Amino acid sequence: MTTSSHPTPALPFALAAYDDPAALARALAAHVAEALRARVARDGSASLAVSGGRTPTRFFETLSGAPLDWSRITVTLVDERWVPETSDRSNAALVRRHLLKGPAAAARFVPLFTGAPTPEEGLAGAEAAVAALRAPFAAVVLGMGDDGHTASFFPGAPTLAAAIDPAGTARLIAVRAEAAGEPRITFTLPPLISADLLLLHIEGATKRAVLERAAAGGNGADQPIRAVLANAPRPLDVLWCP
Repeated sequence: MTTSSHPTPALPFALAAYDDPAALARALAAHVAEALRARVARDGSASLAVSGGRTPTRFFETLSGAPLDWSRITVTLVDERWVPETSDRSNAALVRRHLLKGPAAAARFVPLFTGAPTPEEGLAGAEAAVAALRAPFAAVVLGMGDDGHTASFFPGAPTLAAAIDPAGTARLIAVRAEAAGEPRITFTLPPLISADLLLLHIEGATKRAVLERAAAGGNGADQPIRAVLANAPRPLDVLWCP
């Protein structure tokens, strides 16, 4: 008996390369500002979900000065470590420090950490908080780790399958994984990929290689960014610099 194997088809993404982080930040801020401006003009308000970590700081600083009607814009996080804002690991603290200032100080901010002892116990409160967000998001900015995780979709997490289920109905889910460090809370795949504008912000040769491997083959369990590539309604827009 003979068997044949069929390679996993490559997944599309659209890569825009920039010379340096400053040029990338300016382009990313311009794209996001335009999406927010368009949604406010159409619906009167707009919601934006951003990622934490070190990479987006320059983007936050640039976007904070954008001439938008920030009073009509609500900002939240793609995901959050289950820590208070007094922690240097808090994404909410990062956003308050680098984005919600200048013109952007007028925006409404909806953090995901509720103060409950665990993300599982805080899930209902976080769900109630995000229920008021204008849906779908006008823009979502994702990041990606060297292990291929995005949002808090970590390989090996017990709740990963539910988090990346394109037919799932939950907006938020608690995540625990060895690579995650602290327990986390994250938006699930469906509300992220339904955004008017979905962007992936990565920097460096290593992360570009990780993305290209994920696009070339594999599965979402091993390379969670692949779940985004496979299920987004159009090729994922990637902004990258060396």
